[in-house]
Amino acid sequence: MKLLKFLLLFITFNLSAQQGGMWIPSLLEGMNEDEMATLGSKLTAKDIYDINTSSLKDAIGHFNGGCTSEVISDQGLILTNHHCGFSQIQSHSSLENDYLKDGFWAMNLEDELPNEGLFIEFIVRIEDVTFQVLKGVEDAMPENEKQSIISKNSNAVEAATTREAWQNTKVKSFYKGNQYFLFVTERFEDIRLVGAPPTSIGKFGSDTDNWVFPRHTGDFSMFRIYADANNRPAKYSKDNKPYKPKHFLPISLDGVEEGDFTLVFGFPGRTNEYLPAVAIAHITEDFNPSNIAIREAALKVIDAAMKSSDAVRIKYASKQARIANAWKKWIGENLGIKKSGAIAERRKFETAFTNALIEKNLVAKYGAILPEFDRLYNDFAAINIKRRNFIEVFMVTNELMQMTYRAFQLEQAIMANPDNFEKAKADLIGRLKGIHKNYDVAVDKGVYNNVMPLYAPNNVTASIFEKTAFTDLKSALALLDGKPKEVLKKLNKDAAYAYAKPIIEAYTTKIDPEFQQKNEAITALQTKYMTALMEALPEARYFPDANGTLRVTYGQVRGYSPRDAVYYEPVSHLQGVIEKYVPGDYEFDVPQKLLDLYETKDYGPYADSKGKMPLCFLGTNHTTGGNSGSPAIDANGNLVGLNFDRVWEGTMSDMNYDPEICRNIMVDARYILFIVDKFAGATRLIEEMTLVHPKKSK
Repeated sequence: MKLLKFLLLFITFNLSAQQGGMWIPSLLEGMNEDEMATLGSKLTAKDIYDINTSSLKDAIGHFNGGCTSEVISDQGLILTNHHCGFSQIQSHSSLENDYLKDGFWAMNLEDELPNEGLFIEFIVRIEDVTFQVLKGVEDAMPENEKQSIISKNSNAVEAATTREAWQNTKVKSFYKGNQYFLFVTERFEDIRLVGAPPTSIGKFGSDTDNWVFPRHTGDFSMFRIYADANNRPAKYSKDNKPYKPKHFLPISLDGVEEGDFTLVFGFPGRTNEYLPAVAIAHITEDFNPSNIAIREAALKVIDAAMKSSDAVRIKYASKQARIANAWKKWIGENLGIKKSGAIAERRKFETAFTNALIEKNLVAKYGAILPEFDRLYNDFAAINIKRRNFIEVFMVTNELMQMTYRAFQLEQAIMANPDNFEKAKADLIGRLKGIHKNYDVAVDKGVYNNVMPLYAPNNVTASIFEKTAFTDLKSALALLDGKPKEVLKKLNKDAAYAYAKPIIEAYTTKIDPEFQQKNEAITALQTKYMTALMEALPEARYFPDANGTLRVTYGQVRGYSPRDAVYYEPVSHLQGVIEKYVPGDYEFDVPQKLLDLYETKDYGPYADSKGKMPLCFLGTNHTTGGNSGSPAIDANGNLVGLNFDRVWEGTMSDMNYDPEICRNIMVDARYILFIVDKFAGATRLIEEMTLVHPKKSK
């Protein structure tokens, strides 16, 4: 049992309910339903997912493709994380109206702010289409031929699907290409900002507390979905009305305690739970450290500039958060893998897998998989690191290099076909305007000086910042005036573009193609490995890796012990905010009104039974990126919290879920209500929610 705890979760002969797993909501009947009941759930599988009547799934929306959100009123009110709505809050902010610093609350519908490009997508239904997608695919086929057939079949399935005119379809791969599901979706595009606490609440603790418990962060924001006169998705219009949802989540005022059932429902982004030991070693010992170094170098510059200038703080708040989040996550992931001995334990498991192959006479069929992984990763490691380092410098951290990379794409489009010019030019103009909306040349130059030596140590030329047109939007757009040949001539004379072009060419013609070739072989072998696991160890149940699709993960409220003689209780309180309070500090400052509310203990009906104001709590739910903003749902289907993070030691759960130390972190729903009501005075929002007492009604 110990050998299987990483990969083979939920062993069928183990009668006690386990923790871990990201389950497809349409397939919960049977063992998943029984396990949830053992953990304390009163929900049926149909309560969670049903296509004939409203169910919990109808309240869960994919927020802008990267986070999760949920409907919490019959007027389309949406709850998600502060960090999920951060770029929208930032886009509406200015020095005159600093919604990042002061917060924002629309006191009526007319004050709610539209957000161009923002969308929320709901799942209408899920169907298994494995047979249709894999029709004609043979094991002996070359990988590119397999993928071509799969792509053609997937397109045919989508085209043949019965759906409403406003609905969309997509086919997604599961179990490393062993199973395929069709998703029918509805996307709403008129999404308006309703409320957000100040950053001193919504991002309290900032980088220092990120991924760390105890947390005291009120990481939430509120939006509203608007629909047309028929309650259907529509582009923004002043004539649109608040959306009437199929289902919304009531909110429990009874809170949580250790052992309570928790269900997290959302759109987890990506996990790799079935990697071989050699892959985990490569990621944590070589790949992660190189990228951590690049982001750390960028953050040193950005953080210092944000502390010294409010203008820079507003411009770079969203960028800094995006860069810092993965930087600290990777550090915690490495620590967790080391602490749990995951690599050594995975190798022990691989010994057990090999023995199972021998016992079942499967050596000839699958015995070469693990040695082949060793060979492939030995050949793959260097190019994987080089490629990702390029992405970190040219697409994540340095904006001048990002602009030159996008300009290179324009040149490539023109060279392929001059008729592409207008479309490619419009795309580049949009990207340049997006970057320059929040751009500071001095900050970007400092970032360049810090990160470029980590990618090309012998090719650092800081003087390009004084000689390029790209650092000024008007000058950059002037480069694009004229016919294609004129534009290319001007581009290639620009100092920054001329500097970056050979580096970008090396990436596009050598580095990325080599990566794609070697990664394709690893991906194909990973598919075969998944098949082998299921055949060699059929007594185990396997959940599919996260891939951005709707999933259920269930567990309980639990504390944990991160190290010897230390135990974290599962619930934190407002008292912890006051204990961490540092006046004027950008991470730990506290609004005066919150201090006053704490001093007078003016918590309204949201305090716990001991008169304390709960703030965050821990659960054993198996979450990852994309679960940000997911609702924490109690045994009766009510909202009790808002998922926003994991504990630092448990970020390794993307590769190695360990129920002893992996915990997700959620904002207590009562703290959200307290901030909306007592701090912001936005009582109109409280009035449109349904507040319940499920524990008191027993």
